[in-house]
Amino acid sequence: MPAERPSWAPQHIDLDKPNAARVYDYFLGGACNFEIDRQFAENFLTVMPEIELVARRNRAFLRRAVRFCVDQGIRQFLDIGSGIPTVGNVHQIAQQMAPECRVLYVDNEPVAVAHSELMLEHNPNAAVLQADLRDPATVLGSESARQLLDFDAPMALLMVAVLHFVPESAHPRSAIEQYLKALAPGSLFVVSHVSIDDWDGEQSRPGVPSYNQTTTPVYARTRQQVLELMAGTELVAPGLVWAQDWRADPSDDVDDKPKHSFILAGVGRKS
Repeated sequence: MPAERPSWAPQHIDLDKPNAARVYDYFLGGACNFEIDRQFAENFLTVMPEIELVARRNRAFLRRAVRFCVDQGIRQFLDIGSGIPTVGNVHQIAQQMAPECRVLYVDNEPVAVAHSELMLEHNPNAAVLQADLRDPATVLGSESARQLLDFDAPMALLMVAVLHFVPESAHPRSAIEQYLKALAPGSLFVVSHVSIDDWDGEQSRPGVPSYNQTTTPVYARTRQQVLELMAGTELVAPGLVWAQDWRADPSDDVDDKPKHSFILAGVGRKS
């Protein structure tokens, strides 16, 4: 029997297959997910119980990176693959520090876009665009980008926990080059990415293959491959590191096994 469609769910989305954005929302304690996503998430926890910690550490990296950008004078953000809104979104973090900050969210997941539209309805300095990371022309040429972003001034380009959903066959490096070309010098490129580096020989760890059951399979990359995606920027200290180790706050959940973040994170600056 097909799953019952909630009144807020767009008609064209598939309720019978889990989606990574909605699963991630569930791991973070959100409510924008369906029964099929919750079932997948609970099954995933049996093979990779640390996945909730991974999600929290990635979210903590996002918070620290946005604060770093604002501290560096950035007042505009292009967040591609922004996902389903939950506590601690980019506009909330940035505008708390500097109310004039402007944020354009971009995602191709209809549920993420629908909920973002509701959240941003009364925020004139933030908007959401439904588009694909692999289509820079549509994103950069959109009316939303024209209204919110000034490409003659530095901005932060965020691709947090999204590039590992883009296979090499989709040429992610080519798309990134187009985005970076459009940015002014001094702009910052914020990236986090699932990595298969330093897993003690566990490259076949069950967690990543499990995501092939979703509408958004994961393509883990080595540290060198992630560095290649960030080519054209100069990494700021501490470089490309495990997410928990990127400028951790004293209150952050860190331990002596940083690779259990399973996410590499870094910020690059365009010269």
